[in-house]
Amino acid sequence: MSRSHFVPSLVALTLSASLAAMTASAQDAKKPAPAAPARTQPLGGLSEEEFAKLHTLKEGEAPPAKGTMVALADGSKAYLTLPEHAKPGLPAVVVIHEWWGLNSHIKYWADRLTLTGRAALAVDLYGGKSATDRKTAGELMQAASKDVPKAVATLLAARDFVKKDPRVAATKIGSIGWCFGGGMSLQLAIAAPDLDACVMYYGFPVDDPAKLAAIKAPLLGIWGNKDAAITPAKVDAFDKELTDAKVAHKFFRYDAAHAFANPSNDIYDAKSAADAFEKVKAFFDEKLPVKAPAKG
Repeated sequence: MSRSHFVPSLVALTLSASLAAMTASAQDAKKPAPAAPARTQPLGGLSEEEFAKLHTLKEGEAPPAKGTMVALADGSKAYLTLPEHAKPGLPAVVVIHEWWGLNSHIKYWADRLTLTGRAALAVDLYGGKSATDRKTAGELMQAASKDVPKAVATLLAARDFVKKDPRVAATKIGSIGWCFGGGMSLQLAIAAPDLDACVMYYGFPVDDPAKLAAIKAPLLGIWGNKDAAITPAKVDAFDKELTDAKVAHKFFRYDAAHAFANPSNDIYDAKSAADAFEKVKAFFDEKLPVKAPAKG
């Protein structure tokens, strides 16, 4: 594995090991549970099976996508969507998928962001693949989590794209992600001191003080108090670590479970998700302001 300064955090290593076991456990589901201790660390305090149960893909497709697929400098593809009548000089948001991958629901999330007047670029950290079942999702997430430097390179390529592409020519850039993507949104903030805003929905925290100290972007965290993986205690600890690292941040907590805010999830909590999105929009309005159209 690369020994560059984008070394995977302990969280990422735990994530990779746990999802490897998740894949194996799905294949061995009919076998008696071993008496010996688990071969890997649990994910967020949960077994692999328990973590997988937090995600159930909702049936049905999202509304038709309005954007287009584009190529990034690292060779990956991404989904670019722009506000209606957009002109260059937009603020932009890098959108990072949860464990299912860049599916129609994530593209719809990106399209929703354009209604706020911002460009949105949804990355693909799974190499063109997405999942409709937990086993495949776990395998894809495991593979991406094993090579955090590669994922971060894609995120930095996305940042560069919205800066340089003449359709966008971004003046301010933020990021947003859910679960796996929430953790990767944090990784982008660590890797890109020029990022202007970072939103992470129930993403796995980083507890390395040196890495957190590298963050210059203000951070907005959205959490569920019923989240069995990223518990309120873990959120409390992360809150303190960010404060100690002098990272400007706001946290909002909801009486909801993990993955509550993504409509692709079967446990989607519409009321909490709507309120959280209002908080996100207000945060972006402050950190990624949209210029008022010139009066004719």
